Amino acid sequence: MTISIEPAQDAGEVLCLVQSAIQGEIRNLELALNLARKRLKPFEEKYGVNSAHFIIEMTAEDLENGDDEYVSWAGEYKLMQRLQAKLRKLKEIGYNDSKLL
Repeated sequence: MTISIEPAQDAGEVLCLVQSAIQGEIRNLELALNLARKRLKPFEEKYGVNSAHFIIEMTAEDLENGDDEYVSWAGEYKLMQRLQAKLRKLKEIGYNDSKLL
């Protein structure tokens, strides 16, 4: 995906603002992703499997605390996946300002 800024007065300034806003959101998503990974780690260590294996292979009956633990682990894993997807999309953005080229 490419973001284009049409030639106009202060287009370069607008481009810088857009880039800065996107970079700020990338930093926020990276922080949130690190926190999600930290919250997943105790589950993974307790059961000796990574979260990808858990989500595909395990059920609430496989967990010591049943449904509550399953919902917590699965929810955190799904959150991590959404954060990763958003981060990927933002990092794929290109910028095109024909006035600056």
